Amino acid sequence: MKRGQFLRNLGLSSSALMAFYCMGTTLTACSTGSEDPSPTGTGTGTGTGTGTGTTGLTGNADLSKGAISFTLDLTSSTYSTLKTDGRFVVVGSVIVANAKGTIVALSKACTHEGTTVDYRSAQNDFYCSNHGSEFSTTGAVEVGPATRALTVYKAQLSANGNTLTVSA
Repeated sequence: MKRGQFLRNLGLSSSALMAFYCMGTTLTACSTGSEDPSPTGTGTGTGTGTGTGTTGLTGNADLSKGAISFTLDLTSSTYSTLKTDGRFVVVGSVIVANAKGTIVALSKACTHEGTTVDYRSAQNDFYCSNHGSEFSTTGAVEVGPATRALTVYKAQLSANGNTLTVSA
């Protein structure tokens, strides 16, 4: 008996079968690229990934709570990595990256299925590891299956470089 037939005999739906297949093959069946992505900003402890907690954050970074408008203290250990080219943090509903010396802030959710995107320094783009969508630093779709751009937020660095204000 083949694997698909066995799973159907267990009563799994076709969508459950697809999910099982994708997860069972480490998402290679769902990816459009032939190479694994190399995001530079993932992980904790290195100061390159998701900023957690509220130390160094004032304002609203959660789109579900209203308009995005927050300030990051870049002297805080949580967000100081943004002073380094190629680093990024996820703050609430927003991903903030130092993209070749320019701070950019975009919605973190891929417009295809909502997976959090990563910033890839080598490619200077944002990548969705779920199905391989790629977005430019302006939020534009470069590679699908996503068809809508990421929302771009205004990111303004203070004159002394110690605070970053992000707003809609």
